[in-house]
Amino acid sequence: MDPFEVRMQFLTLLRRLNASQPSIQKVVGYALKYYSRCGEDLWDCVIEECQKGDINHRINILYFLDSLCETCLLAKSQAGSLGPENPNSSLYMDYVARDLAKIVEYVVPEGRQGLPNLMSTKLILERWRSKRVIDPQKVEEVTSVLNARRTAQETTGSSPSLEFSKNDVFRRIEEDRERHKRLRERRWVQPISHNPHPHLQPQLASFLPLTDDGDGEGELTIDIEFDNEWETTSDWNEDDDEAAAEENDLCFPTCFPTEYQHEGETSMDLS
Repeated sequence: MDPFEVRMQFLTLLRRLNASQPSIQKVVGYALKYYSRCGEDLWDCVIEECQKGDINHRINILYFLDSLCETCLLAKSQAGSLGPENPNSSLYMDYVARDLAKIVEYVVPEGRQGLPNLMSTKLILERWRSKRVIDPQKVEEVTSVLNARRTAQETTGSSPSLEFSKNDVFRRIEEDRERHKRLRERRWVQPISHNPHPHLQPQLASFLPLTDDGDGEGELTIDIEFDNEWETTSDWNEDDDEAAAEENDLCFPTCFPTEYQHEGETSMDLS
């Protein structure tokens, strides 16, 4: 096919996109298949449809981009899968990072119109930040804009009604259920692929080398998970002392029924 035919077929697939995984994976596969020939043109199609589509279609495109980024990461991790001419290419992830603010602006427009897509968009952005799919600093900048917009809207107190047909409402409910199910499935899926000898059995996580932020692509996903959890964990405080004491009492009661106590017996010191 010539580039024009590739573009027209891709636009057709995008306009038929829904929340189901078969639909999303079909568009992802097509985009990757023709990346080397028409990658930039196909990305222009994504931006165009994200700008023109209705509010439900725009959130479908964002979830398509989430699956596209995940597939690009997998392709990048496989030696030789990107071709010899550009082995360091990040495929469409460079486009997503470059136009992230624009995409979010289209998916969550200002005003009440964008509210149905707000929470889902923030979930996707948080996933990209925590998994470091996109530069965390860039994701935080976009997220802060969304938070400021929501705060300003709550301050004004205006709440005009959103006009959706009954069929649109039911379709949105079904698609949200499908999208959220997919997010829950992937929330903690981070395969440990750091294995210098791919022909051998994968190593246990406890035997993997320690890595840090300076290791770049060599940083282990399990270390990334630990860093994310560590950053979001609060310091130990009195509430934690009380919770630990309650758990301790449940596991090791300090007093027993009279018939089970022996004369002169004292409670166990668990300190």
